[in-house]
Amino acid sequence: MDFSAALASAFDAIAQIVRAVPRFELLMIALAAMVGGWIGSMLVRARVPGGRLIRTASTVALVGVLVTVVLQLSRMDPRLDIAVPEIGLPEQVVAGGETRVPLSPDGHFWLEAEVNGVPANFLVDTGATVTAVSQGVAEAAGLEPRRGGIPVRITTANGPINASIASADSLSFGNVEARGIDVVIAPNLGRTNVLGMNVLSRLSSWRVEDNTLILVPDAEDRGGA
Repeated sequence: MDFSAALASAFDAIAQIVRAVPRFELLMIALAAMVGGWIGSMLVRARVPGGRLIRTASTVALVGVLVTVVLQLSRMDPRLDIAVPEIGLPEQVVAGGETRVPLSPDGHFWLEAEVNGVPANFLVDTGATVTAVSQGVAEAAGLEPRRGGIPVRITTANGPINASIASADSLSFGNVEARGIDVVIAPNLGRTNVLGMNVLSRLSSWRVEDNTLILVPDAEDRGGA
């Protein structure tokens, strides 16, 4: 098999893999960069001009994807949170006054909240890393999936699904207001929205006393530190 036939066969195999990969921009860029690096290496071995350039460009692209992923993952932990407006990552702030939430008859804590001014009920879930909203709430609140957002896969009652990350300008409940908070837009989530640890961990404190959830934010705005 000559070089051209091998390259064509490789492209056909890659195309099949691509069709099976969720269409997240970072994944597609990373995949393209890896393919480019492989092609560049083959061209270098074949002494074809431009091979080193292709391989170097692919490496730079992969480093860029890695940095973007690290920056976005850091936002899930307030100790590592970094606001980088240049790539669409706003500062995440949770502030306001103490809010008390009574235990509901179903044994859960529910919040009557507003997302960008749109009313929505949220289940407080300490096992959820990121706050999640249904597709309907996201559309009503004008939430747009972040371009270049990291791929998110969550488990729902209907099984695992792919979801997108967005930033909510405002998420308010009781005396608390969160701004710039990352939220997952989860198709098939139904009517249940979830308040996760990326909000709770930015509170000054939270605890349960006498079947009441007590949320205590900082009185003044602060960042993720």
